[in-house]
Amino acid sequence: MTLAASRAIRLCGTEQVEPPLRTLRAGPLSVDFDNGALRYIRLDGIEILRGISFLVRDENWGTATAVLDDLHIDERLDVFSVAYRATCSATSGRLAYQVRISGSSDGALAFAAEAEPETDLLTNRTGFIVLHPIEALAGKPVKVLHEDGHDELSLFPDHIDPKCPFTDIRALSHEIAPGIWATCTMDGDAFEMEDQRNWSDASYKTYVRPLRRPWPYRLPKGQKFTQVVRLHVSGTLRAGASENRNPLINLTIGRPVGQVPRVGVGVAGDEARHALESPELLRRMAPQWMVCQVDLRFGHGQDELESYAALARLTGAGVVLEIITKGTLDPFGELAPVADAVHTIGLKLEAVSVFPAQDMKSVQPGAPRPVMPSFHECYSAARRAFPGIGLGGGMAAYFTELNRKRPPAEALDYVTFTTCPSVHAADDISVMETLQAIPHQIRSAHAFTGDRVPLRIGPSQLGCRENPYGKGTAPNKANARICLSRIDPRQRGLFNAAWTLGYFAACAREGVEAVAVGDFTGPFGHIHRKADFVQPWYDQQDGRTVYPAFHVMAGLSRLGGATLLSVG
Repeated sequence: MTLAASRAIRLCGTEQVEPPLRTLRAGPLSVDFDNGALRYIRLDGIEILRGISFLVRDENWGTATAVLDDLHIDERLDVFSVAYRATCSATSGRLAYQVRISGSSDGALAFAAEAEPETDLLTNRTGFIVLHPIEALAGKPVKVLHEDGHDELSLFPDHIDPKCPFTDIRALSHEIAPGIWATCTMDGDAFEMEDQRNWSDASYKTYVRPLRRPWPYRLPKGQKFTQVVRLHVSGTLRAGASENRNPLINLTIGRPVGQVPRVGVGVAGDEARHALESPELLRRMAPQWMVCQVDLRFGHGQDELESYAALARLTGAGVVLEIITKGTLDPFGELAPVADAVHTIGLKLEAVSVFPAQDMKSVQPGAPRPVMPSFHECYSAARRAFPGIGLGGGMAAYFTELNRKRPPAEALDYVTFTTCPSVHAADDISVMETLQAIPHQIRSAHAFTGDRVPLRIGPSQLGCRENPYGKGTAPNKANARICLSRIDPRQRGLFNAAWTLGYFAACAREGVEAVAVGDFTGPFGHIHRKADFVQPWYDQQDGRTVYPAFHVMAGLSRLGGATLLSVG
């Protein structure tokens, strides 16, 4: 047993500490400077933009960390300016860029970047992204100036758009207060918008280089390019037009609005036997259901099913088999041996859900889909192989894929999907912000599945189970915050305990039937075991230890089915 864990380990599972944001002000204009990017662009407290940043994303959609030098910040009463040089090293090249940022008290803001690849750079996207917030703008008017000069008056999507709502964008304008419009202009390349709520990001993202162009693409060494984002506000805010920056929060317990969802965990095939080594902790955690993965791509079968049966006996949890088939055109032929093994073992199932392997990879809207069995063929085969057992369907991947390929809900007993909060950004603020988008995902799912078919969500967790957008998940030997990595150190910290509770609360408010978060052990686990990745402090302890989210999960498991009260 070693000394107490450091504060950084207790909070986030890593000694790497994110630097604090620095707020810059020019009169009523304020921005938060974050390692070269801007967050929370506000005028008199009203959030205009969620963020502006210049990014380099590699061929697997991993985001390179910018290393800044020669940073100069000048802040005066009515103006501020920032200048720096940055370098991004991706898996297949390196790029340097010079940045100049200026802001003034009239709400004007400019963010310019002159970039030069220091090597040939293979990238899926390099350049500016601009984020608009969702809470104040979903379903609200937006004016779009297109590259060809024509104007379009439209709406920010209310329900999450599976496609790009706007393309060929030069400028976007929206009303921040009655009669006051903010216009964001983007120069240097073609821009388009995607609804980032698909990936649980709390923003509408306008980004450089449309996805209809081929990617990845190569930026030649030494070929410079410049991009600029400008913000302009027309009109003057009236006194009192903005919200109170530090409002008093009053909570009122209201009427019953439903039941607390059942809480459960996902169980990966290679983790079940490890989980069985901690029987007392499993009983204390007492999940109400388990999503047990049977991945036929990797030969899962009787061994995994026997472990799942043992876990069910230990915990009393209901068992849902999440079966990922190889995607052959004979789904019954793939499912029948699994059903036979279930019968032989005597494993009692609450439900099964079936997903062809092809659906574990993302397909852009409008692009041809691979040859594979249809939803109806998969679901009919599952009903035949598992008669009398509940059937779930949708996507074992993220909400994005569910939204782009919507299942026939009438053929199912419930619809399911998962989320990962670190697809686009892995910093603490961005990951915690994703909780704002979960209700939007649930309401959007109900809009196309109907209210009569229940929703189950999970297993979801901080780390990435499987990367639908690249060859694989990102390595994380440095125990850092990395996009699309299976290993997220915050899984072991108080950060994950807070995120898990917030995630469950968001699902509960929207009437989700059941929620699964994390695993018993492993990279997504709530119970420590020594593994092939570093777990500071925990690896030095004697005996079994648990992470903070274990206590959240154990507490939530005792609430399942209780009356849910509104809070206002």
